[in-house]
Amino acid sequence: MNVKWNKLLALTLGLSLLAACGPKEAQPTPTPETTASPEVTATPAPEGTAVNVAMLKGPTGLGAARLMAQSDAGETVNDYTFSVLAEPAQAVAALTSGEVDIAAVPTNMASILYHKPDVDIQLLALNTLGVLYILERGDTVNSLADLAGKTVYATGQGANPEYALNYLLRQNGLEPGEDVTIEWKATGDEVAAGMTAGEIDLAMLPVPAATSVLIQNQDVRKAVSLTEEWEKAGADGVLTMGCVVARAEFAQAHPEAVDTFLTEYGTSIAYMSDEANRDDAAALAETYGIVPKAAVAKKALPDANLCFITGDDMIDGIQGYYEVLFAADPASIGGSIPDGAFYYHAKS
Repeated sequence: MNVKWNKLLALTLGLSLLAACGPKEAQPTPTPETTASPEVTATPAPEGTAVNVAMLKGPTGLGAARLMAQSDAGETVNDYTFSVLAEPAQAVAALTSGEVDIAAVPTNMASILYHKPDVDIQLLALNTLGVLYILERGDTVNSLADLAGKTVYATGQGANPEYALNYLLRQNGLEPGEDVTIEWKATGDEVAAGMTAGEIDLAMLPVPAATSVLIQNQDVRKAVSLTEEWEKAGADGVLTMGCVVARAEFAQAHPEAVDTFLTEYGTSIAYMSDEANRDDAAALAETYGIVPKAAVAKKALPDANLCFITGDDMIDGIQGYYEVLFAADPASIGGSIPDGAFYYHAKS
């Protein structure tokens, strides 16, 4: 699985070809080298479907910034209304109420939602791989094993960051809460502010919050990449932070609109990932409130691990990750690994 995913990760920055109905065949994805500044060329159709989309601030929202700009310019087929939310709980509430049709959520939250009786969703695509880093003000930590006896400040309790950190600490012989003290804070801003001010020596933060700290405090360094630690642990799947889901009712009623979204969104991710577009991509991230400052977005984009993975490749990658989370704590994914109905396949 790791060999396959190492090859796949080299492909995910380009626009993935969507899987067709019937037998599901994984399709090759062009690399950024063969995808030069892709553009959506379709003109708006009078019958374009209205689609309400919620994206999150931070890495899982970065890939959508180009699509937001194209929507504002009337250059998309669907008629999008975008909202950029601060917390995953807001996206969950919007999906549950039917206020939005498509939303970015953490991958473990997607599975939890699928198991809830009051909301029926389908996983459309993976959009963000590992973005977590241990930052240190000092030079004593070079591996997770070095965290023994230390205190780490973090955000993301009850979500992917907590489950990934706990799993990797145990893989390194450390029990969370016993061998390592973890101080969970409500927001990344709180953790970042403390580390920027020099009040915190060790923290786990995602990009771009980690990027902002590194820019503002030269005494702070990247000590450990949790993505690299995940690969070293030899776990199935890949550390996958973010995805996009749709209400199943909407996907069943408007399959063409969902397929169009995937095409336009995948193109946007490819544009935002292309180094040639870095300045414009960073400016778009600031314009749409995904990252507070373009300068931070520009430095964060190379580490944001944006991806666009659909169909069988999506299933192959996320199933292994879900198996790891389930083994660690079944509640982390809603009590069981999702069945086949959870996964969306393009209809065209």
